[in-house]
Amino acid sequence: MKAIILAAGKGTRLFPVTLTMPKPLVPVANKALIRYAIETLTGMGATEIGLVVNSLESPIRQALGDGVGTVGVPLTYIEQADPRGLAHAVKVAQPFLGDEPFIMYLGDNIFQDPMRELYTRFQQTGAGAAIALTEVPDPTRFGIAELDGDHIKRLVEKPKDPPSNLAIAGVYVFQPAIFDAIDHIKPSWRNELEITDAIQYMLDQGHTVIPYIVKGWWIDAGNADSIVLANQLVLEQLPYIPTRQDDPRIEGGSAVSHRVILGENTRIINSVVRGPVIIGDNVIVRDSYIGPYTSIGNDVIIESSEIEHSIVMSCCTIRNIQGRIDASLIAENAHVSRAQTRPAAYRFVLAENSIVQLG
Repeated sequence: MKAIILAAGKGTRLFPVTLTMPKPLVPVANKALIRYAIETLTGMGATEIGLVVNSLESPIRQALGDGVGTVGVPLTYIEQADPRGLAHAVKVAQPFLGDEPFIMYLGDNIFQDPMRELYTRFQQTGAGAAIALTEVPDPTRFGIAELDGDHIKRLVEKPKDPPSNLAIAGVYVFQPAIFDAIDHIKPSWRNELEITDAIQYMLDQGHTVIPYIVKGWWIDAGNADSIVLANQLVLEQLPYIPTRQDDPRIEGGSAVSHRVILGENTRIINSVVRGPVIIGDNVIVRDSYIGPYTSIGNDVIIESSEIEHSIVMSCCTIRNIQGRIDASLIAENAHVSRAQTRPAAYRFVLAENSIVQLG
């Protein structure tokens, strides 16, 4: 079975991080966001995955290659140089998908639910499509499904008077009839081919579309806050991992709690680390505090600082910060420090859409 992951967006809500890194490569618990999508799809039974990207030179291709040696499943890269909606992405991927049922996964979503039941129900019912839905507190912000028993009756985009609180959650299974539906729809007011319009066309033509209610949490990881929240939720699932008292990576007067994963050649020196925390390879933490729900990438140095509930990507340096860094997303090669010399002034070199909050 084939599947596609839509990963051609520019990730503007995550600027400035995504100015140099595609959003699907942003790490959650030290694993690229897109790897969670791939794991979910292979767990559902996908044996080939197409990645819809904005360029065949995408850093995603550089990171994952052909997939066989990196994620254990063959990957095909499909260029959508001028993205014009989700349905347009499906049409672009049609030569790869062929004339068989397939799964579509929006690349910036992450789920607690393994989703296997979604595809099983699709197979058992012979439906034209199956859609993952999740309950949301504010359905006016989402595409919403109206149900009629075990079937979806209609889809409504950001309704003022929602017929339900069941939002479309970013995983779909389709019969090839979706391609004909896309051929019959027109661009929306956004000048995009909307997948909701194509599904509605299928409904109008008599195809059955079934719902699947997602179990557990769902994160649309579109901005920094949602990425940090996804990191927290994934780390929360870490199993109990006791601290080895004789671990040579823990030095001096350090105290490391349970549910802490330490990478190779990492050193914790005179510091406190309270899990759940994951720390990559070749990291030095000295005279510092690393609090719960923090992920630290490879080759990072943290000295005389405190940080929790945050993501620190690879090759960063954090030194001599007064107060605690909290709920932060720090991109690769960032340097955050407090000068030890006069004048005691702040100095910033910031990209567009950066956020700085001083306590």
